[in-house]
Amino acid sequence: MASAATSRRAPDPVRETRAAQRDEFGGLNWGAAFFGWLVAVGVATLLTAILSAAGAAIGLTSTSSSQATDSAETIGIVGGVLFLLVLLVAYFAGGYVAGRMSRFDGPRQGFGVWVIGLLVTVLLAVAGVLLGGEYNVLAQLNLPRIPIDEGTVTTGGVIALVAVVLGTLLAAVVGGKAGTRYHRKIDKVGGHA
Repeated sequence: MASAATSRRAPDPVRETRAAQRDEFGGLNWGAAFFGWLVAVGVATLLTAILSAAGAAIGLTSTSSSQATDSAETIGIVGGVLFLLVLLVAYFAGGYVAGRMSRFDGPRQGFGVWVIGLLVTVLLAVAGVLLGGEYNVLAQLNLPRIPIDEGTVTTGGVIALVAVVLGTLLAAVVGGKAGTRYHRKIDKVGGHA
């Protein structure tokens, strides 16, 4: 009987308080996820503009049609990798902001950022198809484009799409986890860990 009594731990008020806080305030916070998504969009826009300006500065965007056609594969691979990196950084930042805004469940907040981004993208694409080209917001954005017809679906395009979808999901969740880590540091300093 003595061993059963010693195997039980004494109640830890700090741990119990944290569990009660998590029960009360944990879970997915759609407000934090929305503002994280806004940050992701802003960071992606800024980084894309910087890349576009850098490409113009070194002459990448001022090539002739024949030069672009001759080097389309190289431009496509480099542009795709750079665009993927921009999205990864942007969704990491969005997840981080959502994780910082919502004290608990940072990875869930990052997932929420990703879900909102996916839903907005799908809704804009559907609206463009249903309402016509003049309402296609995605086509009207003046973003750098790879000189390939948008209607062409290739194996490389499918691989790029999967890389973007899974990469942004992972980046947002990791960003959310990093954002939550800030709160854990404060808890340790305050003696509440």
